[in-house]
Amino acid sequence: MDIKQLIYLCNLERERHFGRAAEASFVSQPTLSMRLKNLEKELGLNLINRGNNFEGFTAEGDRVLNWAREIVAVYEGLKLEVESLKQGLSGTLRIGVMPQCSVSLARLIKAVHDVHPGLDYRVSEVSADQLIESLSSHAVDVGIGFFEFSTLNELRFQICSLHDDGVDVVYHPDHFPELAVAGSLSAVQVAALPLCLSEPSRYFRRYLDNYFRQAGLELHPIIESTSIFQLMQGVFVGLGCALVPRGHLIDEMSPALKRCPLDISPMSRHAALVVAEGGRATALAQHFFNTASLWLAQQAGEFK
Repeated sequence: MDIKQLIYLCNLERERHFGRAAEASFVSQPTLSMRLKNLEKELGLNLINRGNNFEGFTAEGDRVLNWAREIVAVYEGLKLEVESLKQGLSGTLRIGVMPQCSVSLARLIKAVHDVHPGLDYRVSEVSADQLIESLSSHAVDVGIGFFEFSTLNELRFQICSLHDDGVDVVYHPDHFPELAVAGSLSAVQVAALPLCLSEPSRYFRRYLDNYFRQAGLELHPIIESTSIFQLMQGVFVGLGCALVPRGHLIDEMSPALKRCPLDISPMSRHAALVVAEGGRATALAQHFFNTASLWLAQQAGEFK
């Protein structure tokens, strides 16, 4: 058994396809298949359900995968630690983020980049369930999203809370001039507006739907999308207004758009920046977490 076989196994889990796993492993498909068969032979276990295509892992394969993830994560962390000792902190940090969180990820990354310019970033948008799973399986190094803190504590993650400043109604004053004179908007007023909203499967959208449903109201989306860019274009041309967590958008990017606070109760889950517990987080993740936590605390202090 060697580390490459375990990496191939983890890549197969992520890609769910032999060809794509081979590409991710920078080997040919026959080489990947042969090395995984050798691993099964050495262990004396069938790890993979094989048919014409990849058909998942056996129960024994799932058990071995749990160990493989841990070993590969430690191996990757060791490589990064050695590189950082030789040439300073450098490498690619994998960030999993839930859409529409109460922080601008670009601003957060820029603050860390100013301190650690050798870091690069690979960002992927994931659902709430996927984010916990990705963090637990070391598929991402850092998570940013909405969490139950009790769950994070049970899984022994390090947590940096993100300040919840509420929800804004974003609009174009040329299309909704009546909103320009509003100090804040009630749920009844927002329920009467055409809206540009994220898809119903997103946590932030579920939070909005639940709140309005409990108030006996219904939202009226004109456009729904997973893309914030598409939603903001809809707002710009006057299709409707958007509902976004305060702090998520960079106002200077869309100076024509304005925002007005929505009178709404806080979410039941908490927005947070999360990494594995101390000693298990990679060197890159720990440096990112420490620097980002300091910046977030400074930002919270400035806005008090």
